Amino acid sequence: MGKRLLPALGLFVLSPLAGEFLLGNLPVTALPALIVLAPLYGGGALLIRELARRRGAGWPGMVLLAVAYGVVEEGLLTRSLFDPHFAGMDLASYAWLPGVGVSAWWTTFVLGGVHAAGSVLAPIAVMEALVPSRAEEPWLGRPGLVVAGVLYALGAAATALNPDAYRAPAGQLAAAAVTAALLTALALHRHRPSATLAERAQGRERERAQAKEQGPERAQERERERTQGQAQEQAAERAQGQVPGRVVKRAPGAGAVLGLTLVAGLAFWLAALTIGVLRAWPAVAANLALYGAAYALVARWARRAGWGPAQRFALGAGWMLTYAWHSFPQPPALPATPAVDLAGNVAFAAAAVVLLAVAWSRVRSARGAEETATL
Repeated sequence: MGKRLLPALGLFVLSPLAGEFLLGNLPVTALPALIVLAPLYGGGALLIRELARRRGAGWPGMVLLAVAYGVVEEGLLTRSLFDPHFAGMDLASYAWLPGVGVSAWWTTFVLGGVHAAGSVLAPIAVMEALVPSRAEEPWLGRPGLVVAGVLYALGAAATALNPDAYRAPAGQLAAAAVTAALLTALALHRHRPSATLAERAQGRERERAQAKEQGPERAQERERERTQGQAQEQAAERAQGQVPGRVVKRAPGAGAVLGLTLVAGLAFWLAALTIGVLRAWPAVAANLALYGAAYALVARWARRAGWGPAQRFALGAGWMLTYAWHSFPQPPALPATPAVDLAGNVAFAAAAVVLLAVAWSRVRSARGAEETATL
C-alpha cells in the first residue's frame, strides 16, 4: 500500500517545491512553509490529476483544471488578481483593465506559465514519468481522494485567512468563483468516468494475484503475455494511418520537444523580466501567443505516430529546467543573504536535474521493454 502511494506523495511534495523553491521565489530557509504550501499546491495538483484520470479527461482536461486552480488561488485566496499593489508591484500600471479591476499582464502571466505550467502540469508530467506503468491510472482510491481534498481545503483556508491579504469586492470574488467553476465543468464535461481506468488497474492486480497462486512460472508467463499484448496494441495504434506511398508525419522526438520547451520558457521569462522595456501590452500579447502556439503544437503532435511518454516527460522537464535557471536572477520574496539564496538555488537545481535524470531513465527502460516485447 505504501509503495502504491509513493507517486501521489511525490507529487504532493514536488508541486510546492517546484512552484516556489525551484522557481527561486522562496529561499531554502523558508522550507517550513511547506506545512501550508504542500496542502495547497500538492493537494491541488493531486486533485487535478486524479479527477482528470478518473474522468478520462486526459491532458486537455488537466490544462483547464490547472488554469481553474490558478484562478482559485490568485482570485479567491491571495486575491492577487485584484490587488493593484500585490507584493509591492504597481500592477495598476501593467495593462490594468479598469472595468474588470485586474492587470491583463499579471493575469496571463500568473495563471498560465506560473501556476498551470509550473505548479501543476510540469510536476504531474515528471511524476508520471517516474512510474510509466501507472502513468494513466488513478493513484488514489476514494479515501485517498478525500484526504487530498481535505488537505487542499486546509491549505486554501490558511492562505485565505492571511490578515495581510487584499480585501477584494464581492463582485470580483464571485466572478473568480464562476470562472473557476466553468473551467472545471468544461474540463470534465462529457468524459466517461474513468472508473474504466481504475477497473483496469484493479483487474491487472487480480490477474497478478491469481497468477501468483498458480505458481511463479505461471505468474511470469501471464506477465509476459500481458506486456506483449500491450506492446502489440500500441504498435497497432502507431501503425494506424500508414498508407503505402504516403509519408506519415511522426511526432518530434523527446530531444526536440525538450529544446522547444526550453525556448518557450526563455521567451516567457524574458517577456516578464524585461517588462519595463517591452511595456505591459506587448508582454500580454507575447504570453497569449506563446500559450496558443504551445497548445496548438502539442495538440497536433499528440495526434501523430510516435507521440508518447517520452515527449510528455520532455514538456515537464523543459519547464522545470526553465524554473531552475530562472531561480538565479530571481530575487527571493523573503529576506535571505546572497550566499544562502545562491546555495539554495544550486541545491534545488541540482536536485531537479537528478530527479529528471531518474525519470528519463525509467521512461527509456519502459520504452525498451515495449520494443523488446514486440520482437
